[in-house]
Amino acid sequence: MTSTATPATTRRRLHGDPLDDPEFAERYRAMQARDARFDGQFITGVHSTGIYCRPSCPAVAPKASNVSFYLTAAAAHEAGLRACKRCLPDAVPGSPQWDLRDDLAARAMRLIADGVVEREGVPGLAARLGYTPRHLTRVLAGELGAGPLALARAHRAQTARALLTSTALPAADVAFASGFGSIRQFNDTIREVYERSPLELRAAARLRERQPRASGAEPDSGTEGGVVRLRLPARPPFDAAGVFDWLAARALDGVERAGDDRYERTLRLPGGPAVVAFAAAGDAASPAIEVDARLATLADLPPLVARVRRLFDLDADAVAIDAALSRDPALAASVAETPGIRVPGCLDPHELVFRALIGQQVSVKAARTALARLAAELGERVAPHADGAPSTLFPSAAAIAEHGPAVLRGPAARVRTIVDVANRLESGSLVVAFERERVELQSDLLAVPGIGPWTAGYVAMRVTRAPDVLLTGDLALRNGAERLGLPSTASELAALGARWAPWRSYASMHLWRAAGTKI
Repeated sequence: MTSTATPATTRRRLHGDPLDDPEFAERYRAMQARDARFDGQFITGVHSTGIYCRPSCPAVAPKASNVSFYLTAAAAHEAGLRACKRCLPDAVPGSPQWDLRDDLAARAMRLIADGVVEREGVPGLAARLGYTPRHLTRVLAGELGAGPLALARAHRAQTARALLTSTALPAADVAFASGFGSIRQFNDTIREVYERSPLELRAAARLRERQPRASGAEPDSGTEGGVVRLRLPARPPFDAAGVFDWLAARALDGVERAGDDRYERTLRLPGGPAVVAFAAAGDAASPAIEVDARLATLADLPPLVARVRRLFDLDADAVAIDAALSRDPALAASVAETPGIRVPGCLDPHELVFRALIGQQVSVKAARTALARLAAELGERVAPHADGAPSTLFPSAAAIAEHGPAVLRGPAARVRTIVDVANRLESGSLVVAFERERVELQSDLLAVPGIGPWTAGYVAMRVTRAPDVLLTGDLALRNGAERLGLPSTASELAALGARWAPWRSYASMHLWRAAGTKI
């Protein structure tokens, strides 16, 4: 189910048996088994009833001749279908394909989830991707079954449904936070997609809360004291503790605060600064991350959600990854001990670049000290809302470009590289963003004097969610490989690691864990 070349729609055949199509048959078997592992990976369109469902919908399985499978809710909407009221097909983790794939369609989906269409329109989306709006629309319609406007509209509807059913925000605020241009557009879209008014959706959710919660349903959330609270579902199994450990090991005084099961930090979002906190929630069968966010504007909620999903790698196909890596006897025990291991992403691509540059060839502790000093000197202050809460924004590229030479410590060559990168990021001559094509991004980074393969690979792994990076130049990673009985030289490990493709980033996490160090 993680093919990089899946068509937009696997349709029923008007003549002949649709089960003769291997891909259709595979999805149909998953639907018949009500296998929740495939929720979010594809959508079942049932033409006899006019609805679309998640694969695990408890309704009676439709005949194959009445079914089409779609990659996106927007494609189902374009086919004239509405969302199932019983299984809530968009209340699930997102598709792992948008991280696994690195083609134009996948990169566009990352930007659409980040709210770029609402902020910049389709021309802005196309410009970010380096294509004309016409070409982008043609590609998305062909590969995903819907153009960028329809995809963005479906994403707004899904965001609105989640806010209506899981917060106490007024409907007007939900419309604005979801990216709708008017209350009328909001009402019309919700009615068309869900066949209910916004208030009817909310009332139905409240009724379900009085009954045993269905698997995958979103828990109760709300707003309190100006804080928006949400729960974001993760695809199980989910090693939340591993991500929290990773974040805690790198937390910078003033910018972040971390504990065993909670992480809090300041963050720049398109509408202004925010203070956000995360905690593990749910259970093993339905894991989630609870988000408390104090935002400058509710319009920042969709981009925040998209970035949190990337930070915690919530949409990873953990079952497929674990199955592939456990076939290697050297990794099998580690996979069994830590199922659902995740590759932490990032909330701010520019910040991650500076963390990588300052952290290369030094210990995590030394990098943390240097980065905290940099933030204290150059970071902007935000008003704290609780004792000890983070109140400093990580410095912008502009601040580092202007004041970095006077603040940065260490070898002169490294300082020059950091300041050079800051100038390039500020001018736009270097673009580090999650929609970048991975090979192209690494090539651009390697063209900067002072940046080597480790830094370029590490940035690609964490910013673009590249699933297949093995940083054999990393000493800790090679130490972990040696402890597992694997080759410890870079060349030999690279050759052996080819068998872990396309999940070498996840194999890297197991090797780092085996090294017993928080890299």
